[in-house]
Amino acid sequence: MHNSEAIWRHVEDHAAEFVALSDRVWEMPELNFQEVRSAAEHTAMLRAQGFRVTEGIDGIPTAMMGEAGEGGPVIAILGEYDALPGLSQEAGITEHRPRPGEGAGHGCGHNLLGAGALLAATAVKDWLAAEGLPGRVRYYGCPAEEGGAAKTFMVRDGVFADVDVAITWHPGPFAAIWEPVSLAIQLLDFTFAGKASHAAAAPHLGRSALDAVELMNVGVNYMREHMPSDARVHYAYLDAGGIAPNVVQAGATVRYLVRAADLPGLLDLAARVRRIADGAALMTETTVTSRVVSAMSNLLPNPPLEQALHANLMRLGPPPFDAEDRAFAEEIRATLTREDIVSAHRRFGVPVTDAPLCDTIVPLDARGERMMGSTDVGDVSWAVPTVQARGATYAIGTPGHSWQMTAQGKTPAAHKGMVHVAKAMAGTAVDVLRDPDLLARAKADHAERLARTPYVNPLPAGLAPPLDMVG
Repeated sequence: MHNSEAIWRHVEDHAAEFVALSDRVWEMPELNFQEVRSAAEHTAMLRAQGFRVTEGIDGIPTAMMGEAGEGGPVIAILGEYDALPGLSQEAGITEHRPRPGEGAGHGCGHNLLGAGALLAATAVKDWLAAEGLPGRVRYYGCPAEEGGAAKTFMVRDGVFADVDVAITWHPGPFAAIWEPVSLAIQLLDFTFAGKASHAAAAPHLGRSALDAVELMNVGVNYMREHMPSDARVHYAYLDAGGIAPNVVQAGATVRYLVRAADLPGLLDLAARVRRIADGAALMTETTVTSRVVSAMSNLLPNPPLEQALHANLMRLGPPPFDAEDRAFAEEIRATLTREDIVSAHRRFGVPVTDAPLCDTIVPLDARGERMMGSTDVGDVSWAVPTVQARGATYAIGTPGHSWQMTAQGKTPAAHKGMVHVAKAMAGTAVDVLRDPDLLARAKADHAERLARTPYVNPLPAGLAPPLDMVG
């Protein structure tokens, strides 16, 4: 049954095409900056829908922009389509079963994210044409959100300079406004250089780069007691120096992900991590070099846009899940722990219930536990007034970045949640285009926040996007 609002009918008119796009991208999981086929699918869909397309924006081969309309405000709707390593999984089953020969999978739902965002942009394009109103809608295909921070590079280089408002979403267990809090991050590689030698016959001649990495890790672990409680530091070995234990390892590289509540706190904490690396090099008589791979800022709120998006969700009501959707969600939940389910409710600040799928709209003033991740949407939010929705696409309790998440990426429930949030985003875009006062209030709020805390892009000047990054 068609919804009474014209913009939602435009979404419904194209829903089947974009559900198919989402499923095709699910079938071709690609990692940071390697989303060649997924980007091609999005570019082809933009052309088929009549957008004016620019490929390879900001020198990133898998980034693109499609624009429609003339004059008026510019509304950007942001999409993503990158996958995650190690999360291959067959679709629609409730046991862990990786697909043969594959390692990556859409364990964060970005197949849905990109297709849903492009569906919303297409509906706004059609609405503008039908109404004959000034205004432009742009779909930005943004690769490498999972650590590559493509949007941060794009913001630094002025890609969003003439945008008035940005709208996006992310799959979740509930239909809600994304509470505009996230952690600023820097991704840094530390490479230690020492001296190889025979580990038994001449150990005194060697200087172990692996020892330096291990000492650095110990030092950072001791630092954890003395850093802000909402900060996070993670690490992974990129190169442990080889597999021969009878050789003193002459080189080793460790990757650090440093997170903090805001950019000043991030830069301070990253400097402390660098000093620990220097200390480890001093203790082992090795040398160390570091480089920033990518970075993201924390999210900036925009209450006028959040209120407008929430109003659209309230008019829509929860997604139209049926008994079969709920039955499959219950089967997924049988693979989870009670802690998983309780934690999902707490993160959104809602009472714990037995509902397997979202059956309500989370109140705008709900405040969940502050267990924050990071997103390069943060940098867009400093560049232009930005709002994000959470679309209810999977069983409540499903951990992000899990095989259960990948398994649900092509379900009817995921499709319904994607179309539902596309309606909310498209409706918000129309609100901005029809209401100059809403746009003015969104811009005024944004300007006031920047006046208090000016934006400084967290990327070093001249750093190129890490198109060949690992993972």
